[in-house]
Amino acid sequence: MWIRLFLFLLVLVVTMLVGVVAILMVSGTFTMGLAQSEELVMNDLTYLSTGISDHLGLLSQHAVGFSESLSASIENRLKNQGKSPSHIKYYPELLEDILSEEFERTLSWLLRSNSSGVFVILDATVNPALSYAETSKAGLYIKNMEPNIVNSSTPNIHILRGHPNIARKNMLPLHAQWEMEFDVTDASYFTLPLQASSSTKNLSLSRLYFWTTPVILPGTSEQVMLCSVPLIDSEGNPFGVCGLEISAMLFKLSYAPQNNIYSRAFSVLFCPDDNIIDLSHSLIAGGYSMRNRARNNSHLKIVKGKSSFYSYISDYEDSFLGIHTPVKLYPKDSFFSDQQWMIAIMIPRDDIVNSISRLNIMLFSLLILLLVIGIMISLYLSQRFIKPISQGIDIIKSTGFDDNTSTNIPEIDDLIEFLASQDKKLSQKAVKEPAAPSLLNEFIKNVKTLSPAEKAVFDLYVKGHTAKEIAQILSLSINTIKTHNKRIYMKLNVGSREELLLYINMIKDIGGEFK
Repeated sequence: MWIRLFLFLLVLVVTMLVGVVAILMVSGTFTMGLAQSEELVMNDLTYLSTGISDHLGLLSQHAVGFSESLSASIENRLKNQGKSPSHIKYYPELLEDILSEEFERTLSWLLRSNSSGVFVILDATVNPALSYAETSKAGLYIKNMEPNIVNSSTPNIHILRGHPNIARKNMLPLHAQWEMEFDVTDASYFTLPLQASSSTKNLSLSRLYFWTTPVILPGTSEQVMLCSVPLIDSEGNPFGVCGLEISAMLFKLSYAPQNNIYSRAFSVLFCPDDNIIDLSHSLIAGGYSMRNRARNNSHLKIVKGKSSFYSYISDYEDSFLGIHTPVKLYPKDSFFSDQQWMIAIMIPRDDIVNSISRLNIMLFSLLILLLVIGIMISLYLSQRFIKPISQGIDIIKSTGFDDNTSTNIPEIDDLIEFLASQDKKLSQKAVKEPAAPSLLNEFIKNVKTLSPAEKAVFDLYVKGHTAKEIAQILSLSINTIKTHNKRIYMKLNVGSREELLLYINMIKDIGGEFK
């Protein structure tokens, strides 16, 4: 009986757990890890895109302001000498003095902007006779080697480009990769702003600045992103460019993802080209090292997934999941407004898959734990419920009905009371209608079939002892006495202790003996 009850309770527990699993699946709980990851990345991406747009927008304003003040200062200086900035290429002997006089102004814009570098490139060279004079331009490039330090009052300033006398005069070290002039071969930061200013006379400087894709300047090893603004005189003639720099190191220190769940998450600032990311022309920040691949001209292919996540597949068959969003660097009417910029946060696919797997394993473990607990509770309840019933049945079978034993189960106690009343009626009937001698002789004959242990219990019943007293006399447990009772009743063909005592008393009344 208890096995059937246990199985019933077990089926009930399993049905409830199956229902819970179905609800979890329908509600998307088993894929909630992916949704949480998407939300986490999206929040981080929103924060980064806002920060980058604000930072680069502020640098653009500083670069335009720097161009305006520098253009006016150089023009005034040359006009005082009866010369025009548009003819600066014809005055190579003045270049060092011009750049030296503008050093303080240039340095102040670097420190004001909190960028990693500032540059001035004039459309001229100190030695026009050189064979590569067309691509060699005089200028000044000042680098702040620690742009991210908290205390900007002591910046680490080096001269990357410019006449060495300027560095010596201002007691500054030359950069390890110093060169005197700029090599503007394939230099978009120089040619494009000049071309834009020459082709459009009606646009202000705030519509002519240009952000380069991240590049490595000739003769250097660090990747930089430059905001370049043309230098224009009062007549609208360009004579050079100037601007500010964001180095790869500054980007890495400033714009790494801030989440604490995916330690290998990284951000990428890039210009997409037909859903392809060229890592060699992107800025990267974060825990996953992609810079070596960037140096090897690796690419990432953008593939839209079913969820909010995009897949980014590399040339090395690596796969990343993430999200990208536009970064606004130009006003709508800018000359370079067609240039599209994106910021993306990417995470190795394996990291997200493992995270979701761990979450699902935890959920399944909890479900299994609930199942085990349900089985244990079912087993306990079934045994606890059936035990009093079994005890009541044992009482009915063995000890009779005169011990006033209660099972605390109303139905069983009522049954025992009913059987006791029926047994009493039978006893009264037996007294009124004495058993035939043949029955008594058969009873005496059956007594001889008892085993010694059963005979010992029977003899004590003959002497008038109760079951509890017999257990004490024979030093046996009450359960053992109950077992003997069952066998005695079966061998003597009686149904209860009352019927047994009735036969014993009748045999005593007629002078019978039990041997």
